[in-house]
Amino acid sequence: MAACALRRGLLNSVSKYNKKHTQRILSVVDSSSSGVFELNRPRLPCRACGLAGGVQQRRFMSSRNRPEGKILETVGVFEAVKQHGKYETGQLFLHSVFGYRGIVLFPWHARLYDRDITPPMSDSKPEPPGAHGSKEVKGKTHTYYQVLIDTRDCPHISQRSQTEAVTFLANHDDSRALYAIPGLDYVSHEDILPYNSAEQAPIQHELFERFLLYNPAKSPPFTARDTLKAWQEKNHPWLELSDVHRETTENIRVTVIPFYMGMREAQNSHVYWWRYCIRLENMGNEVVQLRERHWRIFSLSGTLETVRGRGVVGREPVLSKEQPAFQYSSHVSLQAPSGHMWGTFRIERTDGSHFDVRIPPFSLESNKDDKAPPAGYTF
Repeated sequence: MAACALRRGLLNSVSKYNKKHTQRILSVVDSSSSGVFELNRPRLPCRACGLAGGVQQRRFMSSRNRPEGKILETVGVFEAVKQHGKYETGQLFLHSVFGYRGIVLFPWHARLYDRDITPPMSDSKPEPPGAHGSKEVKGKTHTYYQVLIDTRDCPHISQRSQTEAVTFLANHDDSRALYAIPGLDYVSHEDILPYNSAEQAPIQHELFERFLLYNPAKSPPFTARDTLKAWQEKNHPWLELSDVHRETTENIRVTVIPFYMGMREAQNSHVYWWRYCIRLENMGNEVVQLRERHWRIFSLSGTLETVRGRGVVGREPVLSKEQPAFQYSSHVSLQAPSGHMWGTFRIERTDGSHFDVRIPPFSLESNKDDKAPPAGYTF
């Protein structure tokens, strides 16, 4: 309750600053952990005037516990959101959905297959065997980014099952071993609310100084070190996202990004591994809760597996107007070089009724086996 009252006070402060044509974005920092307790998601700039010369300055503030009370400290100033083009390496940003501070490492160009859009017949993805519907989907090029998450914010991103979004197969004989790089994420272009900061180390992450060099003559003032370039080049096949799939059912949008992880030998056979990242977003006003998952996994070897269970990754997230999104990652393996996955999420309304949300079908392709094993991030 105290946190809610403090949040309301901060929002009132924002309103006062708005009247003076300066919008301050506030965060509450817990002095016991020096981590972000909560970030208030800002609204996007007005598209009619946000790109003109009179762009309103938006300050990103933090409040730290001091003996004398709460003190607001400026962290950065928001910049105009890019409607065209892409953000460069070193761009600081606030995530528009999950609220964390981050910095862009490098961009990716992916094919977005949006089943909510009815396209022409050309450049479409075929349906996998047994998948729902017969709609063909046109792929459209879209920009995504590999980013670092500020570790101070990681413990407080409640609508994520974990803060790391990148896992690798271990580079040794144990085919079941996985290792994760915490604090790495993939974000779409519209997730980014850019800001700038006068700090030389505005993001706290163990890879920040290894990957980025402060250069005040540049804009943004952080450039890629050779270690970042080498790491990207060596791990390109396992970092790159090529296809993104999206579909909305009854105002619940599901986005899936699959990644090929490599092949390992196990008991005289080949096992192919993929990871997939899923985001659920409540595009409406009704409060709902994810209760069950139902997956269908088709392998090129001819097998069709059905998986049912409660929730996802041990959680049954609530999607509301205040916290509209939930994101998680998982893994799947096949004894064939390709396959497909699709399914549904069972969603419960507040009155106890249920409906099924479709998971868009996506391909599992192993087209990078001629590459070297992942190189990790030891330097």
